[in-house]
Amino acid sequence: MDILQLVDRLEDLIDEGRHVPFSKFTMIDEERALAILDQMRISIPEEIVKATTILQERNRIMERANEEAARVLQESRKKSDELLEQDTSVQAAQGRAREVIDRAKRDAEQIMTEADRYVADTLRDLEKRLQRIVGEVRNGIAEVETPGDQIVAQYDPTKAPKVLVPQEQDVDITA
Repeated sequence: MDILQLVDRLEDLIDEGRHVPFSKFTMIDEERALAILDQMRISIPEEIVKATTILQERNRIMERANEEAARVLQESRKKSDELLEQDTSVQAAQGRAREVIDRAKRDAEQIMTEADRYVADTLRDLEKRLQRIVGEVRNGIAEVETPGDQIVAQYDPTKAPKVLVPQEQDVDITA
């Protein structure tokens, strides 16, 4: 029987008892009271065992819950550390990428400047050679147009026409 029911029966027994006039005492049936107390003694260990079992189960559940919470917390910390490390790695990679791009731009500008300088030098050299060739061609034309026995005068650069060169002033083709 449930301990609470036994307590209720004991309380009912006391309520049914006779009150001694002008005192706080009540007369009850001793045999019934002792029988209820015996049943209580038998029920109490069962109730204590049930309560102990319930407490042990509760403690076991709480322990599992704490272990699970600790595991989840540890996994969360590990994951956040990984994400932080990954974020740091991404930021470092982005920084390196910016450096590589900046270096590539500087190198490209330098290469373009050097290429422009090379092209300009090559064109100047070509211009000088062309001026010499034009001088030779004019000398050849003058020699062909001169009558047979007449002494051919050397090419006179002062009488040669001037050639216009882009991005520079008029240049005398004497060389």
